[in-house]
This record gives sequence, structure tokens and C-alpha cells, in this order.
Amino acid sequence: MFGRKNKRKLHNHIDTLIGVNTGITGDITFSGGLRVDGHIIGNVSANDDDHSTLVLSNEGSITGKISVTNIVINGTVSGPIYASGYLELQTKAKVYGDIHYGSLEIQLGASVEGKMIHYDAPGTKQKQTEKMVTLISAAPNQQPMTSESEEYTSTKMR
Repeated sequence: MFGRKNKRKLHNHIDTLIGVNTGITGDITFSGGLRVDGHIIGNVSANDDDHSTLVLSNEGSITGKISVTNIVINGTVSGPIYASGYLELQTKAKVYGDIHYGSLEIQLGASVEGKMIHYDAPGTKQKQTEKMVTLISAAPNQQPMTSESEEYTSTKMR
């Protein structure tokens, strides 16, 4: 009513916690909410596709593939991420791998080294569209480097 859209809600409570001093080697499958403050070497996936949520704190890290509907990251991930619902990259998030997302929020300070691929229909894993992201330097005298700007510069200097 009144123009409000029904937004898919994140699973708002944590069912499982992996503490700061905990390290796990091996794949993890969970349902509900999972918070990771420790370190995981292995794949992380959720059984409950519609309501699963993963929260990775700034002290946590995951090395492996993540496949969860809703994800909030403030730590380090080395591997591909599949978030068919919602993905939030907070200020200390560092991602080294491709990101597949339905809905995306990136806060200032987060970094991604990989492709960002948008799901055409949020909540589906089949249909995807790859979109190119161009990063522009914040330095005032630098311009993005493209083949066209290289030709323009070399022609202008002759």
C-alpha cells in the first residue's frame, strides 16, 4: 500500500556462530542464520534457499565458494560468491573472486577483485547478465585508461 514494495527480509537471528578463535577446514552447510567471526577454509552453502543469511564479521575470513541467498560481508573472502537475494559489502569487506548477486549494496571502503555479475531475476540462479563496471580514480588529474584515450593522447602530442 502507498507505493511500498515487498522487500525480501533477511533472516534476522543467528542460529549458528563460529567464534573468533575458531578455524574450520571443510565444507559447511547450514540453514537459517550463520555468523562467522572465525576462519573457514572450505565452501559455505545454505539448505534453506529462501531465508538463509550469512554474516561475515570484520575479523572473519572464508576461503572457498559461498552460496547463500542473503549475505553481509565485512571480512575477507577468497573465492566466488553467489547471493541470489541480497549482498551487502560493508566498509572492511575484501573480496577476491567473482560476485553473483540479485541485489547489491557496497559501502565506501569495500574492495572487490573480480567480476560482478547480476542475476536478471532476484532469487533465481539460472538467468544471469554480465555487466561491466568501470572504476574511475579519485585522484583529480587521472583519467580512466581506455584504448580511445590512449589514441587521443598520442594524436594530441604529435
